Amino acid sequence: QVQLVESGGGLVQPGGSLRLSCASSGIIFSTYTMGWYRQTPGKQRELVATITFSGITNYADSVKGRFTISRDSAKNTVYLQMNNLKPEDTAAYYCKPTALNYWGQGTQVTVSS
Repeated sequence: QVQLVESGGGLVQPGGSLRLSCASSGIIFSTYTMGWYRQTPGKQRELVATITFSGITNYADSVKGRFTISRDSAKNTVYLQMNNLKPEDTAAYYCKPTALNYWGQGTQVTVSS
């Protein structure tokens, strides 16, 4: 059974930072490209960042230079370091293997003064 558990969200002021974590189980984590996605009410889910099993990363233009995705295969965990947060980053954030259609409960990030 695939499980994805996101954590680390919260309320932060503009310009602040958060680090999201996503612990996975039930998959051979080290073989999958992992992605972080985000969604706001009424909008389609957006792919924010990806990281391959070999560590190659890719980012949406909206977060490039501010967000960093990383992974720890020993812990079956993927991270998203978010710096210089903006109000438009407010969303529920999810992680999953890009090739699979499993979703966790997500973690809410709210950027507001």
